[in-house]
Amino acid sequence: MYRVFEALDELVTIVEEARGVPMTSGCVVPRGDVLELLDDVRDSIPAELDDAQDVLDHKEELVGKAAHEAETGVSKARSEADRMLSEAHAEAERMLSEARARAERMVGEAENQAERTVAAGRQEYEDLVGRAHSEADRMVQAGRANYERAVEEGRAEQNRLVDQTEVVAAAHAESARVLDAAQSEAIRLRNECDAYVDGKLADFEDLLAHTLRSVGKGRSHLRGPAVAAASAPFDYHD
Repeated sequence: MYRVFEALDELVTIVEEARGVPMTSGCVVPRGDVLELLDDVRDSIPAELDDAQDVLDHKEELVGKAAHEAETGVSKARSEADRMLSEAHAEAERMLSEARARAERMVGEAENQAERTVAAGRQEYEDLVGRAHSEADRMVQAGRANYERAVEEGRAEQNRLVDQTEVVAAAHAESARVLDAAQSEAIRLRNECDAYVDGKLADFEDLLAHTLRSVGKGRSHLRGPAVAAASAPFDYHD
């Protein structure tokens, strides 16, 4: 660039010192010197200026190409965003469907477990009641047998001691005592059996209530994430 400015200065000097043409504003300059200086200027201009001129000459083409490439990139980005959004929707639907299926399966298993527990409890209750009734009947039969045996023994003793009034009265009293004792024992055993059965039923009622609460909590817990996932909006920006 220094040589360019130097050559320009020399051209200015030549023009200023050139001999003027009478009656005009023109002048006579040495052609060879001027051409040589112009060649120096042309040769000294940096290549970057020529490249810049080429860029300016092809500005419209470059701008159009850049705009086309930008539009193509935006179109591809939009297509990719649409594809990713569609895949996200599909994945969300799949996860929601799996969550619903898992929740329904867990609820079904819990209900089946509850039904099995209720059936087992009922069976145990029926077994306990049956054993209690059998035991009560056995005790009543045993009491009756003891009573009948005591009565028979009392009657035999009465017949043997028919003339001994006090002995007969004592036999009656003893038979009555034995009968009362047998009946009291039967009543006590029945009450104990009923209390045992009632306790078992209360334990089963607590277990069943706890199981139903667990099922309800599991259904509520599984229903919350599913509804939230179904109602959550997607945030989409171009």
